[in-house]
Amino acid sequence: MRTRREFMKMAAVTAAAGPLGAGSLSGWAEGKHGQKHVNEAPKLVDVSGAQSLRAHAEARGLLVGCAVVSEKLDGETAYANTVAAQANLLVAENAMKWKAIRPFPAQFDFRAGDEILNFAATHGQRVRGHNLCWHEALPDWFETTVTKENAQQILVEHIQTVAGHYAGKMHSWDVVNEAVDPTSGRADGLRKSPWLDLIGPDYIELAFHAAKQADPMALLTYNDYGIEEDSAEQTEKRAQVMLLVRRLKARGVPIDAVGVQSHLSATDPVPGTGLRNFVRELGQMGLQVFVTELDVNERKLEGTVQQRDAAIAHVYRDYPAMMLAEPNVTALLTWGITDRYTWLDGPKFARADGKPQRCLPFDSDYQPAPAFFALRDAIDTRVSKGTVAPVEKSSDPYAPFTPKTAAPKTEEQ
Repeated sequence: MRTRREFMKMAAVTAAAGPLGAGSLSGWAEGKHGQKHVNEAPKLVDVSGAQSLRAHAEARGLLVGCAVVSEKLDGETAYANTVAAQANLLVAENAMKWKAIRPFPAQFDFRAGDEILNFAATHGQRVRGHNLCWHEALPDWFETTVTKENAQQILVEHIQTVAGHYAGKMHSWDVVNEAVDPTSGRADGLRKSPWLDLIGPDYIELAFHAAKQADPMALLTYNDYGIEEDSAEQTEKRAQVMLLVRRLKARGVPIDAVGVQSHLSATDPVPGTGLRNFVRELGQMGLQVFVTELDVNERKLEGTVQQRDAAIAHVYRDYPAMMLAEPNVTALLTWGITDRYTWLDGPKFARADGKPQRCLPFDSDYQPAPAFFALRDAIDTRVSKGTVAPVEKSSDPYAPFTPKTAAPKTEEQ
């Protein structure tokens, strides 16, 4: 495994050799994707069909995909074509969060989520639901309407309505999102949140049982961030997440998987031993692990585009390869597909030099970045554990998925 410094050095050599065309393999300088294109004329690289992330993942029994925005699927051809070609698993970036899907206490708006289900059915893809219970993205009416007396009823009603609307159509649901925060100072590690204040710690169990009742076929997931690295802070949070999962399992709560968000930084060490042991322990408990929101923040990277791309590609190769070495890691999704629409260009994470972040597999012009080839190489390291059953195409967004062949138990249990 090469160090980031070695990748930066190699990228500097590549940059000195001459400019590269859009869609070239610039910056990803390991193995078969190295410097062979440096002296060639600029050209586009075909990453469709058998060369796609989707094809490489399906050949190894994996689900691979991205977060999507429904209006882009309908209104931007390049976006829709890229998502269709590269993903066999989609998740709504915002369309299924409380604020989007429940604008009023007694009114639900499923239109954006339905568009994603329709797109997925047409292109033989599966869909993850995100999310049923979170302390953020709550609608404006929440604070003045939800009380200690009705909070439990409103939460259960929401989950039964939303998960029930999509029952039988979802691969999985992020039932509870980001419930752990050791800085809250609680012995149980739970985050101080509206749900904790209004219902108490039992809200987590309540949410999982309600989801199981509403959609028995979906894999039910606890999803969290900041648990990947071996820093003292993230090690502590990872331990608290494990304690939460163990409590849920001990109490018979129907949890099937843990989502590791994986918002990583190109200037931090690539996660290693601590996370690997965490994933293995979850596997011993019979739980799947999903990489749910992968992207690489490069706001502190300096140097040329080629140098930045090399450091980013380093993370996209080593981190997924480490995770996919564990057989209970069955799905990997990036948080977006193109740099054109990444949340990392927002005020909180914007680069000081004003340059757009290059944080996803495709650049802002929908050309494959070095990160794409690095990720595809990482997928190729996976030892096949069976095949992912294709989904029959359908024009009906609510038509149940009908596999052509039986899927492995770990995919549809």
